[in-house]
Amino acid sequence: MGERRIIFVGKKPLHAYVRAVVKAMEDGDRELQLVARGATISRAVDVAEVCRRRNGHIAQSLPETVNIQGLSCESEEVEGENGTRTVSVLRIDLEGVGEMPTPQDD
Repeated sequence: MGERRIIFVGKKPLHAYVRAVVKAMEDGDRELQLVARGATISRAVDVAEVCRRRNGHIAQSLPETVNIQGLSCESEEVEGENGTRTVSVLRIDLEGVGEMPTPQDD
């Protein structure tokens, strides 16, 4: 199996990342990884939970089950204007299992 698609979680609204997960799974990438650094870690956790629970209108388009397969917590050295600093990094592996709902015609 190939590498997981990676979605970097930043400062955009939560629904933008949920939509990115839905789009990736619609494109056939049923295994993907959310990656967040520093202050955006809590947003990545929220995205994973919304997807896992299939909460909200956007998340209803996800497969029947979304599993959190694994979590990885580490730190990285980042070069900045004021020298090198250490930032926390969280990686969340997601897996979509089952059929994806078909769009309903109105």
